[in-house]
Amino acid sequence: MSDLQARFEAAEAQSKLLPARPDNPTLLKIYGLYKQATLGDNTEKKPSFSDFVARAKWDAWTAHKGVSADEAKQKYIDLIESLRAG
Repeated sequence: MSDLQARFEAAEAQSKLLPARPDNPTLLKIYGLYKQATLGDNTEKKPSFSDFVARAKWDAWTAHKGVSADEAKQKYIDLIESLRAG
C-alpha cells in the first residue's frame, strides 16, 4: 500500500471523528473528493432537478472531473486535516 493510500484511509477514518459536524457545502466537498479519489470521473446519470440531495451530491462529484485519483486523495487528506485542526 502506498503512503498516500495509507494517509487517505486514515483521513477517511478521521472524517467520522471530527470535533464538529461540517456545514453542508463542506460535506459536499468531502463527498465529491472521496468519490473522485475512489471512483474517478462521475459517469452516472444526472439526477432530476427535484431530487435536491442527489443532485447536490452529483454536482459535488462532477466538480472534480478530470482530477487524478492521487490529487483527489491529497485534497481530501488536506481538507480533513484542516477540519480536525479547527
